[in-house]
Amino acid sequence: MTFAQQTVRLARQGGPGLGAPIEMSAAKLLLIDDDTRLTAMVGDYLRGHGFDVETASSLAEGRVKLRGTPVDALVLDLMLPDGDGLDLTRELRADARLRRLPLLMLTARGEPMDRIVGLEIGADDYLPKPFEPRELLARVKALLRRAAPDQVSEELLRFGRLEIDLGAREARLDGKRCDLTGHQFELLVVLAQSPGRVLSRDQIMDALKGHPMEAFDRSIDVHISRIRSVIEDDVKNPKRVLTVRGTGYVFARKQDAD
Repeated sequence: MTFAQQTVRLARQGGPGLGAPIEMSAAKLLLIDDDTRLTAMVGDYLRGHGFDVETASSLAEGRVKLRGTPVDALVLDLMLPDGDGLDLTRELRADARLRRLPLLMLTARGEPMDRIVGLEIGADDYLPKPFEPRELLARVKALLRRAAPDQVSEELLRFGRLEIDLGAREARLDGKRCDLTGHQFELLVVLAQSPGRVLSRDQIMDALKGHPMEAFDRSIDVHISRIRSVIEDDVKNPKRVLTVRGTGYVFARKQDAD
């Protein structure tokens, strides 16, 4: 059975707890994958759950569509006929207009290093092939929830030279904006809202609004590494986000001169 056949079978099966389609009419997705049969079936599945879905079968076509109508999230295959999805990820994270675009990477390679590299250069999440459409749906919804602007809190968290602006959804060090993806910002907020408290990886995953990561998924560690690279003065000797060996992470209560 091909990957596309597996996917359509799972889509038809639905599943317990799937329920009626959830209204997401304002969300526009771009799915870039060269398996046209797969994109057609997955696109139909997501449209059935209220999404507006555009598809592209190459990096070139995807770039054109990204320069056109704005999208709310991107689902990007790692291997494409005219290049590597990692190349486009780098471009997006270097583009001020698209830097915060929620990005979920698909990969059939199955190598952990491919996933780690994708997360390190700016992907918010990854999903290995073959996948169940309802898991893709859940992950995309989680990305969109985290990317939604906070309409209630305008609170500014200050830790010495580091500021975390919940209203603007950005962190600033010495007044300069830190280059973080939406998922990395949310992860930083989870830690910063419990300063001095050690949080396990499971507690962090729970706080990230149901982000469906496997129990032994190391993507949190990769994102923490990326956060440290932009908020720490010395990543080899962090003073803000500390590792508690065998337990998890803690955001330092006292930093710099505070």
